[in-house]
Amino acid sequence: MSARLASSGGDLARAEPMMRVALVIPSDRAASGVRPDATGPALAEALRAWPAEVIACEVVPDEKDAIRGRIVRFADELGADLVLVAGGTGLGPRDVTPEATREAIEREVPGIAETIRAKGLTCTPNAILSRAVAGVRGRTLVIDLPGSPRGAVESLSFVAASIPHAVEILHGGTG
Repeated sequence: MSARLASSGGDLARAEPMMRVALVIPSDRAASGVRPDATGPALAEALRAWPAEVIACEVVPDEKDAIRGRIVRFADELGADLVLVAGGTGLGPRDVTPEATREAIEREVPGIAETIRAKGLTCTPNAILSRAVAGVRGRTLVIDLPGSPRGAVESLSFVAASIPHAVEILHGGTG
């Protein structure tokens, strides 16, 4: 993570690490303009409570190449510490996010997706239908989330405490 100066009330407070976060929102309907994207803004709002900067948010169609391409670009070219992919993790015929994510990452981190599914069961029995994955590409953590605004934000909250530590380790920290 890069160090950025955090300010409080206009005064320079302290150097605080800022996590660089990119959002990928796979949605045929939002990508074609049939409906506005509500998930990206909901995640961006939730991330305001973190020491995080949303460096990109793109809506793409539910197409494996488009999803994989954004993950790769955000990790490799933009240097995102965290890429959140919200949508396309279910059983529908166009739900291809897990396949795209697997092609983009180098190593899986199964505990993240397992935790999201397990804690998600406290909210809905349908959490077990999620095929979401999580993993690492270079120094970037990639996490698939549900596509609904509420589901995405809740799922992120289930694993939020471990994300800064994971990013620190990916950047060479010893924890």
